[in-house]
Amino acid sequence: MSQVKIIEGDITQLDVDSIVNAANSSLMGGGGVDGAIHRAAGPELLEECKEIRSEQLPQGLPTGQSIITKGYNLPAKHVIHTVGPVWQGGDNEEDALLEDCYKNSLKLARTKGLASIAFPAISTGVYNFPPWRACHIAFQSVKDFVRKKDKPNEIIFAVIGENIDIYKNHYSRYF
Repeated sequence: MSQVKIIEGDITQLDVDSIVNAANSSLMGGGGVDGAIHRAAGPELLEECKEIRSEQLPQGLPTGQSIITKGYNLPAKHVIHTVGPVWQGGDNEEDALLEDCYKNSLKLARTKGLASIAFPAISTGVYNFPPWRACHIAFQSVKDFVRKKDKPNEIIFAVIGENIDIYKNHYSRYF
């Protein structure tokens, strides 16, 4: 069984096999978690993302999909980039797309043989996904995934601000 835990803190400081970047589709960095990861990883991350864009994803990374890069100056060995949905009221497949972010990131970690992965609260910042709803989707997606074999041994939710209370309050319902 995987160990699933919540920490309050900076995802860029975690010494894990992979951290998940709540990226924008351009993969060129941005605000929030995305910008923090790009700054901490250093300019090599941006260069690798530019290469991915030119060779594999000229239109950008689609919402709900995931791709992996090196971690460069981060303690994490890898960064799994995933594009969360922008909240539009809940009637535009936002829940399913957010679920895809978690499931595709976990599948990619499993495919690469990564033992540990840390997630931020995807889409709860500037994308305005309701934090309580995002928490339930994140927890259910991870709970469903950890039932499978060959999964990461450690799954961390690294959350900050008002999200920490939401995640702590709902944790025992799932794990």
